[in-house]
Amino acid sequence: MTRRSHVPPSPLPQLSGIDPVRLRLPPDPQEKWPTLGAYLTERYADTRGAESMARLLSAGRVVGPGGRVLRPQDAYEPGGWIFYHRDMPAEPPVPFPIGVVHRDRHLLVVDKPHFLATTPRGSHVFQTALARLRRELDLPTLSPAHRLDRMTAGLVMFSIRPEDRGAYQSLFQDRLVRKEYEALAVHDPAVELPRTVRSHIEKVRGVMAAGEVPGAEPNAESLVELTDVRDGLGRYRLTPHTGRTHQLRVHMNSLGLPILGDPVYPVVAEPADPTDHRRPLQLLARTLAFTDPVTGLVHHLESGLTLQAWDDRPGWETGPTLPTEPT
Repeated sequence: MTRRSHVPPSPLPQLSGIDPVRLRLPPDPQEKWPTLGAYLTERYADTRGAESMARLLSAGRVVGPGGRVLRPQDAYEPGGWIFYHRDMPAEPPVPFPIGVVHRDRHLLVVDKPHFLATTPRGSHVFQTALARLRRELDLPTLSPAHRLDRMTAGLVMFSIRPEDRGAYQSLFQDRLVRKEYEALAVHDPAVELPRTVRSHIEKVRGVMAAGEVPGAEPNAESLVELTDVRDGLGRYRLTPHTGRTHQLRVHMNSLGLPILGDPVYPVVAEPADPTDHRRPLQLLARTLAFTDPVTGLVHHLESGLTLQAWDDRPGWETGPTLPTEPT
């Protein structure tokens, strides 16, 4: 059994809520890479990060344990650690607040607005719920218990203390959280509801849309219920019993009821202007119900957000409506 090497604490602080990169050097002998610069040049040779890493090294922004500044000519240290913050391009702001629904010493549950990613990924780093909450609430050890799609609004749970992180993440891994979503789509009286939709969903990395595999063993299950109808528009309650990527969006589309404002289903649209927030996906994580694994308290939390298309008024595309005060 291979023992996991000890990870030294980072000598660099968070930058706008983002942790520095921690990189362990391979344990290969020094003869393979006589200098740190030689190793990093080879590691990033075929990526767009090569020039960026060279700039970081020359500017003294790559450090070792204890904060010692590392230079390209420094000797390669097999199994050593280096730390640095990536150069990140400016990100268009997501101009909606994050509402606090519940907070105690251990747990934070918030209302994430549309267009805001839960955690850093790809081009969304500083404009994410995790980074913003760390900054705005001064909670540097905050970590997500689960994730919500960037295009979906509603309830997201975070662990405040590192020692509680595993307990809250296990709630979702063990399916001990009851989640209900609200969605708006056209009303088709020919679609018989309520209905439990089961299928095999696969999401290929780098491909925008997930797909259903006909005949394969189901790995995704959703209960779809119609709760109201107004002027040809349906309001639906969606209860996922599994957690596949884009599951609710895929299942609604398979019923011929694609969710209003969806840029992926049934057809992948051209990339939108990242500053255009006029047509949010009309999908909302409405409720979370669970027993807190740390405190033992039973929670039933409800989002304070609304889906604008249901209000039947011009301008619903401007984004989610948040309560004046946190719920």
